Amino acid sequence: MELEIRQAGESDRAAVTRLLDEAFMDDPVSGWVFPDEEHRRRVHGLFLGVFVDVALSEGRVDLAADGSAAALWLRVPAGEPEGEDDTPSRMRETADPDNERAELVGRLTGAVHPTAEAHEYLLMIAVSPDRQGEGLGTALIAPVLERCDREGIPAYLEASSTRSRRLYERLGFEPTGTTVDLPDGPPMFPMWRKPQG
Repeated sequence: MELEIRQAGESDRAAVTRLLDEAFMDDPVSGWVFPDEEHRRRVHGLFLGVFVDVALSEGRVDLAADGSAAALWLRVPAGEPEGEDDTPSRMRETADPDNERAELVGRLTGAVHPTAEAHEYLLMIAVSPDRQGEGLGTALIAPVLERCDREGIPAYLEASSTRSRRLYERLGFEPTGTTVDLPDGPPMFPMWRKPQG
């Protein structure tokens, strides 16, 4: 599928955040972080806006030109990160200060993030709910994976459901052999993709 893609800028922040909010509203991990649906509708966009801010300032956001899909990418260098990552605490402070799960999910995913090799990290990908199943997500990330293959760079992500895990497996990602086990919640599946070709 041909998809016109552009790099999002600060002026796209609200639209990208709204897209993530809609796409992940019923995601198992979002439901675990914010179990009360009414409360989730109030704070979910604030929570996901932190991810958008990180990608806009430290990575990039690839956006379908029609606004139907967005992928948030970070280039992660090899080695342990310098200093403590304050993103998990910002997630909690920004969205829901009394909810420790809003921070814990970031701490747990950070604890298993690979450090041995530089890689492209697919932080999040969202497709508008009324366009899901059309292949937009695959079309959106394909150019990055093709570049990874050309340059010999691996890619990494955490799948938030078994459905998304199956999709990523079709794109060459493999489970790392560990899961992110949210207390009394759904598992997340760290996945690694070696450069192919």
